[in-house]
Amino acid sequence: MANFVDIFHKEKTFRPRKKFEPGTLKFSLHKQAQASLKSGIDLKDVVRLPPRESLNDWVAVHVVDFFNRINLIYGTVTDYCKEDTCPTMSGGPKFEYLWADGNKYKKPTPLPATQYISLLMDWVEVQINNDEVFPVTVNVPFPKNFISICKKILTRLFRVFVHVYIHHFESLVAIGAEAHVNTCYKHFYYFVTEFGLVSERELEPLAEMTERICKEHLYNR
Repeated sequence: MANFVDIFHKEKTFRPRKKFEPGTLKFSLHKQAQASLKSGIDLKDVVRLPPRESLNDWVAVHVVDFFNRINLIYGTVTDYCKEDTCPTMSGGPKFEYLWADGNKYKKPTPLPATQYISLLMDWVEVQINNDEVFPVTVNVPFPKNFISICKKILTRLFRVFVHVYIHHFESLVAIGAEAHVNTCYKHFYYFVTEFGLVSERELEPLAEMTERICKEHLYNR
């Protein structure tokens, strides 16, 4: 089976990767989180806030990491996600997502999935590149509504998982990416539920799959 690097080619990245500057606290936290992921530690343990670390810093590092990873995941299915094949941003017949950003789209608007996700990624990128929202240095404080902003970002990024799993799962299997995407999803799910960052209502479209791939080990102990 192809490895992660082979499957998620850099040229397939939907947006440029956001990186942390070496020498910064966030870079250190990012490296710590990546090392834990590679060590084989249970993902439920990996997401827990390290002792004496700031929750805001920990969340900031993961929001950026999930943005990068979900960009890569969506990049693998962009050849199959077109306006004619995915005319709405949906997760099956019961769930359709409407786009609103308060600027061009002041009211919730139905859009093709590819357009919705493009706007979503643009919007997230603006947030994480704004030093007043995601400060780069320790002497710049996080805004008081930082966690609320992250909740909105992660909720919208979750919708990409919903669309990819429900409408493009066969494509993931065909290229051998299923296991890697499942690991990314489990990491995301454990993180957002550990800190209450995505509501149960939003998680509902993938509840059955989540029960199977994220919670099965609870019953095998």
